[in-house]
Amino acid sequence: MAKGIVLASGSIHRRELLKNAGVDFTCESATLDERAIEAPLTGTGVGPDDVAQILAEAKASDVSERHPGEIVIGADQTLSLGEEIFHKPANMEEARRTLLKLSGRTHSLNSAVVLVEDGQVTWRHVSTAQITLRTLDPGFIGRYLASVGQKVLTSVGAYQIEKEGIQLMERIEGDFFTIIGLPILPLMKELRARGEIDG
Repeated sequence: MAKGIVLASGSIHRRELLKNAGVDFTCESATLDERAIEAPLTGTGVGPDDVAQILAEAKASDVSERHPGEIVIGADQTLSLGEEIFHKPANMEEARRTLLKLSGRTHSLNSAVVLVEDGQVTWRHVSTAQITLRTLDPGFIGRYLASVGQKVLTSVGAYQIEKEGIQLMERIEGDFFTIIGLPILPLMKELRARGEIDG
């Protein structure tokens, strides 16, 4: 008999991806301070992909405490330029600085997904996509931010590729779902292998 599935995320995009895939699940956001978890990792040599996985595990473990006997999906994404990790911009000025820094360069989106059952991590996966932004004129950045508005503050790179953010791109290498923040193909494969979804 299939277990209940819980998505430990408040992300609308992750929720929509699972819903559109036909997965029966419930949602509950984790109640933890991600920056407090990440802070001790700074300068320790832990890579951006590992940070994403650690945060995904922390979220899923937190929610798992309240859902015994169920499978909890945790996910997190980091944006990295070299070893520098970016977070969601706090305001429009920070979004502008992020885009200026990423302009004309290739950055990585590291998307981690884990499964936790009764507090134990039973599966983990990280996918990485590479995105190159075209060289952006500062005036265009200003007009883009004015057009998109506060929505840019919900995305780590101050863009959403499924919307106006695609105008910023020069090249994309990697899986669309990884870019959105949930590597759904390996996740579905694992859930099928466990008999949790029809396969």
